[in-house]
Formats: sequence, C-alpha cells, structure tokens
Amino acid sequence: MRQAGKVGPLEGFSAGEVTRQASATVTVATPGQGFTDITDAVAAFVRESGLRHGMVGVFCRHTSASLTIQENADPDVRTDLMTALDGFAPRHGHYVHGMEGPDDMPAHIRTMLTDSGLTVSLRDGRLALGTWQGIYLIEHRDRGHRREIVLSALGR
Repeated sequence: MRQAGKVGPLEGFSAGEVTRQASATVTVATPGQGFTDITDAVAAFVRESGLRHGMVGVFCRHTSASLTIQENADPDVRTDLMTALDGFAPRHGHYVHGMEGPDDMPAHIRTMLTDSGLTVSLRDGRLALGTWQGIYLIEHRDRGHRREIVLSALGR
C-alpha cells in the first residue's frame, strides 16, 4: 500500500473582517480554439479593487468556453492539454446535439471537464498563484468568440 503524504502546520495565518468588495466584467475576444492568458486582466482588477487580502472569483458566462489555472512557462503544456481534450471529446463524435456544428457538443463536454469558475486567494494585494501558474480562458469552439468573464473580489 502506498504511504500517504504529510501535511505540515499552518503558516502565515491571518484573520480579519471582510470590509470591501469589488466586481467587474471583462470581455475577451478569442481567436478560436485554444488558451488565452487572462492573468494580467485579473491582476489589474485586483489592483483596482484595493484589496490586500481575500479572494477573487473568476467566472466564465458561457457553456462552450472555460477557465483553468495552468503552467504559464512552457507553451507545449497547453498544446498537450488541447490534444488531451480532443481525445476526451472529439469532433464529429456520435452526439445527439449538433445544431450549432460539430464543434459545439465537444465544447460543452470540455467545459464540463475543466471549469466555468475559479477562486484565487489574495495575499498582500496580489494573486496567490504559484511561480509557474497563469489563469487561462479556454476557447473550445473552432472560430473566435467574445467571451464575458465576471470578476468578484471580497476581503480587506
């Protein structure tokens, strides 16, 4: 049997009242299927909010595009992820829903496999992402679209 990992103690514990909130919408024009890095837009929203500690929610208002936090250093990772999604939900599969074309139902499946919403912690006024992490909108349709991303922040 495999041994379980070890969980360390809490570090940098902080507590306080939620005293501020902010919200905004950003529109992303995608070129078609693939990843669009939206980290800078989310970070700009956090700066504008004035929050130092708390959480930011990022929500995609569509069912054929999604969000993910992924490696931002090697673009080959995103290429391999698109290849994997193609395997999970191939175009021209035997789908019942197809009114909007052969890329529509696979796009819905890919959104279900990834996510339409993310939450990121804020520390000292910055997104608490890891060194090689970025926030991406994934366009699952073949042609470009205008995608609305709703941003909400709570904290102090």
